This record gives sequence, structure tokens and C-alpha cells, in this order.
Amino acid sequence: MAAPAVLLRLDNVTLSYGARPLLDHVQLQIDAAERVCLVGRNGEGKSSLLRLLTGAALPDEGTVWVRPGVRVAYLVQDIGVATEGSVEAIVAGAAPDPHDADAWQLQERTRLTLERLGLDGQADFSALSGGWRRRVLLARALVSEPQVLLLDEPTNHLDIEAIEWLEQLMLEFSGALLFVSHDRAFIDRLATRIVALDRGVLSSWPGDYRRYAALKAAAIAAEARHEALFDKHLAREEAWIRQGVEARRTRNEGRVRALQALRAERRARRERPGQARLAVQDGTESGRKVFEAQHASVSFGAQCVLRDFSVTVMRGDRIGIVGRNGAGKSTLLRLLLGELAPSGGQVVQGTRLQIAYYDQQRAQLELERSVMENVTDRGDQVLINGRPQHVATYLRDFLFRPEQLRTPAAALSGGERNRLLLARLFATPANLLVMDEPTNDLDIDTLELLEELVTEFSGTLLLVSHDRAFLDHVVTSLLIVGDDGSVREFVGGYSDWLAYQAGRAAPAVSVAPLPRAGTAPAVRRDRLSYLDQRELNALPALLEQLESERDTLAAAINDPDFTGVKPPP
Repeated sequence: MAAPAVLLRLDNVTLSYGARPLLDHVQLQIDAAERVCLVGRNGEGKSSLLRLLTGAALPDEGTVWVRPGVRVAYLVQDIGVATEGSVEAIVAGAAPDPHDADAWQLQERTRLTLERLGLDGQADFSALSGGWRRRVLLARALVSEPQVLLLDEPTNHLDIEAIEWLEQLMLEFSGALLFVSHDRAFIDRLATRIVALDRGVLSSWPGDYRRYAALKAAAIAAEARHEALFDKHLAREEAWIRQGVEARRTRNEGRVRALQALRAERRARRERPGQARLAVQDGTESGRKVFEAQHASVSFGAQCVLRDFSVTVMRGDRIGIVGRNGAGKSTLLRLLLGELAPSGGQVVQGTRLQIAYYDQQRAQLELERSVMENVTDRGDQVLINGRPQHVATYLRDFLFRPEQLRTPAAALSGGERNRLLLARLFATPANLLVMDEPTNDLDIDTLELLEELVTEFSGTLLLVSHDRAFLDHVVTSLLIVGDDGSVREFVGGYSDWLAYQAGRAAPAVSVAPLPRAGTAPAVRRDRLSYLDQRELNALPALLEQLESERDTLAAAINDPDFTGVKPPP
């Protein structure tokens, strides 16, 4: 069997933006039909590596090789690019200027791509939401029919339904895929190999994210043991050299040279970056009933966003809120928190509530103020569990360096703003934790720490999230907000909800393509989801079984001796 063709290769590549290289003499190879996920901490250089592969950046050393004739398309992380023009113009603009003979083919490919992704070619790109912009940029990447597709955080700004649609689309993509993501369910569904970028070095791990996480944890533990033994040996040699006279004798010059080599090796070591240490301050116990909504509705003009729903939230409940973008999830939170009055019905809050509220728009941050001022107004102190703590010490747990304390929040990256909001959130005691999309822009390490923190929180949790793994790990029930304004309760996590939907004896309904941008939600058609397709494939066998049972019953009924009454035993 022939080996798969090599499409891309990095050979001994170094790339630096400062004292420490982002890439330190790395090797990477991407073969045909591979689906490779690139993981690493925020700021490690993942996006820079993708830019090298597109030719948008050049290495300081080494070579970037692309097989001649191979087309590489790149979906950038920043959805603010190419903001001028119609959707059709932006999608078609990804291809080279066509000759007259190619113009029709480009026009047809653009039309088919727009249709496949459910896009309105005449819509204004700048007027679209984040999820629709990402879909347009994906169409822009696909229209050139690439052999290699590079995706940088493709699930950002997408709701769960759109993420599942994207997964299916990428499973059907015939070329090679290299993508950066922090969505563990997305990685598990797509990746055939994990490539980890850690302190300038690339390592390759076959299999999905779960297998990688277990093997990587074992490798980190082995590295820590090796470094501890090395440091102990170095300390012994340093103690020996300080004894003085014996070390300067000729017969010990080899040992002195060995010590110098040990020192050089220790200086060259790149320490693992620190991990955030997150903790929620538990408040006093709230009343038994936290919220009660009775036949509540919310309308904005003629548009009904939430329709006649009733729900009771009890102390200690851990509730996930899911639904499509724009369905009303954030509106539901604002209604329960009293920020929004119901148009009909009523909402009653419980007693003794101490609320910590994470806002997905990060509106709680004062961008013109410094990092330190966003956390405390008490000079340089913050009160943690009743005890004063220096704000620099507190913010160190959230990976902020001392020199960043006086930096305006506006100058922070998306991930840093997210961590700052978490620091602000956790600086006050709470018995009700309300989180609206808290996982955006977090690397997987910090995401898993946040997950652990939320799991251990003893109060009540309301969580809006599109991260399916996060939902599965931290909530015990769901509120599903429908496109029609309905709110449905379900006991279990998101995977339980998927299994329940798959087991329902209902007609299959497609999750893709989504409605065209700028139009009202319509019946979804053309492309079936993975679960719907599986259910559809099972229908012939089910029909055959039912027909067989029907024939058996019909034969029994037509029997002259049939009475419909069982004889006595």
C-alpha cells in the first residue's frame, strides 16, 4: 500500500518575536487526508505557525515546504477581516483573478458553496453576526477547492447546532485539515492526530484528545521527575565546587567541565508556564428557592423572544441553558436576574442571593482602567475569604505578571480579558454563579481548571455555553430555548439530551444548513445531522419489523378460531 502524499512540511523551523523563540527548530509534516489538531497554551504561537504555512510569515531559520500545485486555504481566527462588500463578493474574492474561460466556473463554484453553507450572497458582510461571519469566511476558504484547509478556532461564535454542522462538513472534506481549537468535543470528533506546541517544541500524538490528554499528563510527570533528579545532581556539584581547593586540582578538571555543561543545560531549560489557580469564595447559604418563573414571557415590540414558560430553580441546582444564537438564552438570564421585566407572567427571586455574574460581552470590565483597578477599589488590597491579600498576589493566580497590573484592560488579549473578568468575578463571595459563555478565548488548560472550579462550587449554577464537554461535566439539567420562544426542561447533560433526541420516534429534522442570514428561521432541509442520518438509516429495518408484526397480527385475526379473548389457563 502506497504511503500517503506529503502536502506540507516544516523543516528545522525557528520563529522568534522576542528573546524566546515561539518555534525552536521544529519539524512538522501534514499528509493527505489527515485531520490534525494543533493545541497549546494561549500565546504559544499556534496562529503564527498557521501563518507560516500560508506564506503570510517567514521563518527566521529552516524551510517551509508546500507540495507544488497544492492549494492551501486559511480560515483566520479574527472574524473582523474583509468587512466591506457583499457575502458573494467576499467569498468569490478568495480565488485568483479568473481568466474569461474560468469566470463561469468560479461563479458556479461560488453559487454552489453559498448554497451548501446556507448563505445569502447579497447580504452585507458587516451587518452579520459573529457566527454568520465565520460561516462566510469558511465559504471563502472552501471556494478555491483547497487540498489543505487551515482553521484557527473555527467554533468561536458558533452555537452548538452550527458546531455540529461544521463537524459533519469537515468529516466530508476530502483534503487535509490542520485546525486550532479548544473545543474538546470538536477535537474528539475530528482529529486523527494531535500536535502539541509547548515552549517552542512540537510533539505529535496519534489519536483523539482524550488519549492525548492522558499520554501528555504522563509525559509531564516524567519530565518533572527527570528535572527534579537533574536539579538534585546540579546542587550536589555546586556544593562540591564551592569546597574550593580540591576542585582546582588537575585530576578534577573533567568534573569542573561537566558542571559547566550542567549549568548551561539548566540555563537553557524553558520552564513550563504557570497554571491559573482559580477559586470561588462561597457566600452564605441562599434561600431554598432561588428563582420561580410562572407563565413568563418577554417581547421586544412584535417579536416574542420567550413565550409562556414556567420554571423553579432550587438551591444547589446546576442548570445549563442551551439553544441557537439569538434564541434568547442571555435574555432568559437577564429575566431571572431581574435586569429585565417580563412582558407577561411573573418572576420571583429567592432570598439571601449573592450573585457572581460572568457576562459574555465582558461589559463588566472597565476598559480604560488598569488591570488592578478592575479588581479592587481598595488601593492594592483585595479581600479573599475575609482576609486582605495584595492584588499582585491575587492576580498572579490568574497568570498576570506584576508589570501588567497598571496596563489598561483595553490593551489585553481576548484570553487575558477573560481571565481578568474571572478574577473580578471571584473576588467577591457568591452563592449563585451565573456564567454566560465563560469558555471563549480560554486555552484548554485554563478551561479544565475552570471546569474543576465550577464543579466544586457548592452554590447554585446557571450556565450558558456552547461547549458540549463543559456542559456534560458541570451541569445536571438543561433549559432548552427553542426558536419559537419555548423553554423546555430536561434532566441530564448535553450528551444525555442528544441520546434522548436520537431515541425519539419522530421524523428526522436536519440541522444544516442553517437559515439564510437576514431571514426568519425556516424549516431546515437538504443536509442531515449525523444523529438524524443514523436514525434515518435505521428506518428501513424498523419498518420491515413493523410490517412483519402487522402481517402476523393480520393472520391471527383472519383465523376462523380467532376470538380476541385469551383462553383460560
